[in-house]
Amino acid sequence: MKIQNKEVIQSYLMTSAKYNFSIYEKRILYRVIEIAQSDTKGKKLDKTYTIGKTLFDDRILKIKTSDFLKDSKDNNYFEVKKALTSLRNKTIEYETDKVWKLIGIIEKPTIDKYDSFATFEIQPEIWKAILNFSKGYSKYELAVAMAFNSVYSMRFYELFSNNLKPTTLRIDDLKERFGISEKYKNRPADFILNVVEFAKKELDKKSEVSFNYSKIKEGRKVTMIKFVPYYIASNANEEKKAIELQKKISLRFDFNKDFLEYLNSLGFTEQGIRNNIKLFRSFNSKGDLYGFLKKINRNASKAANPQGYMIGAMKTYMKKMEFEVQVNEEDRSKVDDILSSLSEKLKK
Repeated sequence: MKIQNKEVIQSYLMTSAKYNFSIYEKRILYRVIEIAQSDTKGKKLDKTYTIGKTLFDDRILKIKTSDFLKDSKDNNYFEVKKALTSLRNKTIEYETDKVWKLIGIIEKPTIDKYDSFATFEIQPEIWKAILNFSKGYSKYELAVAMAFNSVYSMRFYELFSNNLKPTTLRIDDLKERFGISEKYKNRPADFILNVVEFAKKELDKKSEVSFNYSKIKEGRKVTMIKFVPYYIASNANEEKKAIELQKKISLRFDFNKDFLEYLNSLGFTEQGIRNNIKLFRSFNSKGDLYGFLKKINRNASKAANPQGYMIGAMKTYMKKMEFEVQVNEEDRSKVDDILSSLSEKLKK
């Protein structure tokens, strides 16, 4: 069985779910997310998938059980059955102004032993949660995620695959997120070795993103970890490399036709856009590029070199944003130092 390389966008609600999912449960969820995304975009589903709907708006998914396995060498169907059972028994608390209810992640799991298909239902609230991007999203490649041997590698991959910014997380928060709050109590070194370091080694070997990390102490105890994600070009698959190369060639990967026409109207030639593409990309990822250019257009039009004026204004604004972020980080660092010092004094 060959797993097709597809980029899948997973609802942040699902990515940060505080469950101790097994690796087979995660693979089932990955397939559900893949189907949901294809269905939403109107794409034709793979022949091994079908999707239906009940009168109560529940989705009925039928998936070939082999699609939950790691690869063609994996024939552990007992684990698939166990994972379906476990997902059926896990619940999500759902509450609105009018109602409170507990919802199973999946319902009525069934395996047809003759044609090797698994069928289960998903209630509307879970289906909507998968497609709910209002709280952000995490993007990852399905084939990479399916290939991991550790569920912790999967979770770290989800965290960093679309976000290479350094981030500091409390160990207790990570343990809660991974559903292992009761493990490694008062043993942060064991958590780092068996969870963090293990996942890092697998990411280094199989993924296009991995991370370095450093331990942070409060007093004498390690309570936080600073993660610094990085990109590994040699691990990116050929399909993704081709897309990245095409990005460099075609401006349409970064900006739509209307925005490119707007840049042209401001006097930017295609070559001029290419010469400053890194600046345009960086600004666009952190702010409203269209709004900024529109705001400064009047002053730029009065300059001897309007395009040069805009590029200079963008660079100045970017430096200002970077400085504000740096100041905030320094302030947080000072507060942490003060709190640590006070903690030590109180112990004495």
